[in-house]
Amino acid sequence: MTIIIEQPQLGIEVDEKQIAADSNELILDGGFLVPETNTFGHTFRDYDAESERKKTVEEFYRINHIHQSYDFVKRMREEYGKLNRVEMSIWECCEILNSFVDESDPDLDEPQIEHLLQTAEAIRKDYPDEDWLHLTGLIHDLGKVLLHHSFGELPQWAVVGDTFPVGCAFDESNVHHKYFEQNPDFNNPAYNTKLGVYSEGCGLNNVLMSWGHDDYMYLVAKENKTTLPSAALFIIRYHSFYPLHRLGAYRYLMNEEDVENLKWLQIFNKYDLYSKSKVRVDVEKVKPYYLSLIEKYFPSKLRW
Repeated sequence: MTIIIEQPQLGIEVDEKQIAADSNELILDGGFLVPETNTFGHTFRDYDAESERKKTVEEFYRINHIHQSYDFVKRMREEYGKLNRVEMSIWECCEILNSFVDESDPDLDEPQIEHLLQTAEAIRKDYPDEDWLHLTGLIHDLGKVLLHHSFGELPQWAVVGDTFPVGCAFDESNVHHKYFEQNPDFNNPAYNTKLGVYSEGCGLNNVLMSWGHDDYMYLVAKENKTTLPSAALFIIRYHSFYPLHRLGAYRYLMNEEDVENLKWLQIFNKYDLYSKSKVRVDVEKVKPYYLSLIEKYFPSKLRW
């Protein structure tokens, strides 16, 4: 059975906080139903929920914050930017992700392909004419193939989790900020000021972000000459940059193009975050549609 985030279209405007009359879910624009709790019964992105999952997530961020330094990011970008590991299609990459669960995510313990299709189908429901956004929902996490042995089997702290700029001070809005104190950049005067190595309004494209699947998939899409619009590449690269798009941190680094693209990212984020559920997607039923989008926006084989 394939009921993919299906709900009646409401002919009225509602506030984000309004409770749906026939459910315990919240309503956002487009009729998208936002569950009040994640798959573990906690509120979304609750890093303090008492559970074994919470302990795993916190330990993940402890290691991540210690090791994600400016020099580390430069080395990873240089190495993986060569795109000389594998040649494969977008859909082949989707299938590889079936074997991975994201240790940094307090909301989900399903294989990644489930989340990708849940996100894409929820967007498709509410934005039927924006096919580029549907495809972005499908591919936004494909950089997690860095966990695979063909890509060096990087540890999870170098692949997933919230992202943040390196080369400037670590904003306190970053989750588990206290662990940055053990990062070599924390006490380095070249990197620990508000702007660090950057200038105000320099544009996020000129900022090094902590290394992981976001930046990697951005490099893959860009270097393989995708025809997706710039907003799609922005979403892919910054969808885990929660300090910015949820809390407004680091805005002083943005330029005008970033401001425009951020509007699409904030739309996308609702689906990326809240579509995590136990609703299953009939992969074979939706596969032809997404294959047609892949053919439209990407070459048949990509360098990874």
